[in-house]
Amino acid sequence: MLDGGFEFLKYLRIVIDVALVWFVLYKLIMLIRGTKAVQLLKGIFVVLGIWLVSYFLQLKTLMWLMSQAITWGFLGVIILFQPELRRALEQLGRGSFFARNSGEDDSVKKSVEAIMKSCNYMAKRRIGALITIERETGMSDYVETGISIEGHLTSELLTNIFIPNTPLHDGAVIISESQITAAACYLPLSESPFISKELGTRHRAALGISEVTDALTIVVSEETGNISCTKNGELHRELDQEALRDILQKELDSTSNATASKTWNWRGKKDG
Repeated sequence: MLDGGFEFLKYLRIVIDVALVWFVLYKLIMLIRGTKAVQLLKGIFVVLGIWLVSYFLQLKTLMWLMSQAITWGFLGVIILFQPELRRALEQLGRGSFFARNSGEDDSVKKSVEAIMKSCNYMAKRRIGALITIERETGMSDYVETGISIEGHLTSELLTNIFIPNTPLHDGAVIISESQITAAACYLPLSESPFISKELGTRHRAALGISEVTDALTIVVSEETGNISCTKNGELHRELDQEALRDILQKELDSTSNATASKTWNWRGKKDG
């Protein structure tokens, strides 16, 4: 009976050990998702795959080359993944590695109100704006193209960024978790041939980012003052206040709920 108890504890330790390893790997994947590190990770898997093939086929020269690449690759990984590793250590140092979500609903409401107020102000005065809201897909690559802000999201700050002839007004603002992460960011332009010719660069950029990420992007037209929104490669034009509010609440609430459904939350940013 006692031996059976020891066997149970032994297998329980193995299960816990494997589960923790997978958990850490999962969090690392979430950390680098949407960044250039994903492509580097794919390259590592390619090298490992080639090494396995050369091992089974006994291609000794190729196997030696791949072994050298793997041996020295760990140092390369540390150098190449330095921004992601730094962000992870910063999260750990702040105690947010395993931080629980709190106040999600209140945060979403405040964010929606701030974005609504800013967009309405700019639309009435025909101030052009491009606002991208990060969701599940990381946007660190695009954040790095702009100027870091790391400021709490308020309508006043958001509006002030897009005032014409100011240093940050040209480009996109990226918002993440109730914070303005960066401004003057460059977004990829959509190459779709079906986009109306009357739409300018802002609308093409909004569609472009929606084609490669799950971000929600709002456009305020400088020419007409109309408000548009893009998500999942779709453009919703000429939105009124209620339509914009409904979209923001629906999309941000769904993002909040998806995050809150996880037992623990660890988002490696900012970036994206």
